[in-house]
Amino acid sequence: MSQPAQPPNQPQQPFGGQPVDGNPYAGQPGQPTAPTGNPYGQQAQQAPGTPTGNPYGQQPPAPTGNPFAGQQPGQGAPFAGGAPFTPAPPARNNILLGVGVALGAAIVAGILYGVIAGSIEREVGYAAVGVGFLVGFAASKVGGSNPAVIAASAVFSVGAVYIGQLIGISMILADVAQIPFSEVVGDHFDTVTDAWSQEADFMTYLFLGFGAIAAVGGAKKAG
Repeated sequence: MSQPAQPPNQPQQPFGGQPVDGNPYAGQPGQPTAPTGNPYGQQAQQAPGTPTGNPYGQQPPAPTGNPFAGQQPGQGAPFAGGAPFTPAPPARNNILLGVGVALGAAIVAGILYGVIAGSIEREVGYAAVGVGFLVGFAASKVGGSNPAVIAASAVFSVGAVYIGQLIGISMILADVAQIPFSEVVGDHFDTVTDAWSQEADFMTYLFLGFGAIAAVGGAKKAG
């Protein structure tokens, strides 16, 4: 007896697998796992910072108007981490230093004044004024506008003009007597002072006054 013929195109099980629960692809190798209904079931844990359903859950604190609020000490601030800047204390008026500067300036200016007067064999009023102004300006620049400094400048300026006059007379006597200047000053200084007393007139004392007045003006200019 002949066998009945098989119907054509009968479905075959791929790769020899058997259907499972009516699913012809279940349990087949190389096939992806069927969805379980949760599309995110096998995804990695939720990344930090992603929304969790609460729109305000992980937002940063609202600005408070201070750009450095919430920062650790020494972080963020451009000048943090060091000691605060301390301004230098104001310079104090140094009376003793000012008086010393006045004395030094008087000696230098008096010598220059004497050299000028001895070279031209006459006194110059502008030079006497320059002596006083230089002494007062230098002293007040260092010692401030203290009355003691100004008074010292005026006194020293008078002495500077006087020394300058003596130096001028000594240079003239040395030229007339044809002896060294040092010899006139060292051995005949009494002669120089006598000559000053005899030659002193109104202009001589006026030049001394010019020095004192110019010293006060120079001190006020510097102050």
